[in-house]
Amino acid sequence: MHFTKMHGLGNDYLYVYGEVPGDIVELSKKLSDRHFGAGSDGMIYISPSELADFRMRIFNADGSEAKMCGNGIRCVGKYVYDKGYTEKRRITVETLSGIKTLALETANGRVRSVTVDMGNVVVGEEEEITILGQKVKYVPVNVGNPHIVIFTDDAENAPLTTLGAALEKADRFPGGTNVEFVQKIGDGRIRMRVWERGSGITMACGTGACASAAASVSRGLFPFSEPVSVELDGGTLQITIEPDMSTKMTGPAATVYEADVAM
Repeated sequence: MHFTKMHGLGNDYLYVYGEVPGDIVELSKKLSDRHFGAGSDGMIYISPSELADFRMRIFNADGSEAKMCGNGIRCVGKYVYDKGYTEKRRITVETLSGIKTLALETANGRVRSVTVDMGNVVVGEEEEITILGQKVKYVPVNVGNPHIVIFTDDAENAPLTTLGAALEKADRFPGGTNVEFVQKIGDGRIRMRVWERGSGITMACGTGACASAAASVSRGLFPFSEPVSVELDGGTLQITIEPDMSTKMTGPAATVYEADVAM
């Protein structure tokens, strides 16, 4: 099997053009392992679509299927353009959370960054949960997949492996949830760290960045229609939230290497 390893701000996946095989759960677990496999946050399969230009399916490192991945879809845009599957700089991609539109920014015939129309984000009212013996306040956000945003004064030292891991699988969130710890660090800037559903700690999460920016704007920390810089472990994404909660995400996409693996 041929695959291409790519990443968006360190959120890395193995990309395959073709149909998803029947043993995808075991395959994603095996190849995603960072000691015994290629090492990644999961696998993404790209194929033609009857509804859009392309279709993407996302499988986490634990084999579970995700509805959407913001960093992953930017890399899909780079993959299909750089490899000649399309000459268009504006494409549509079918996902389990709907069809997304991508604007590809190119230089020297290669995609350098991608702006994704993420659709309308839904931000709920603040809620509270008791977990690991403590009360935690969070803002639920839906970006086509589930998130909870926790505001903190110290995102750098957020309890990702304890509180984040426990919240992901809490009974309140059937099917699990992504967990973001967010701190305002300046005008138009937030620091975010994430425990990603199905993958654990990742360098970046595009939908999580959108959720964090939307929750911040909804709380009045920043104005609508102005870019919010979301600083992740792997770099920075620009997120713009409009008054109708329509959301755009801009960030880089990069190819790491191409490889063949014997199955």
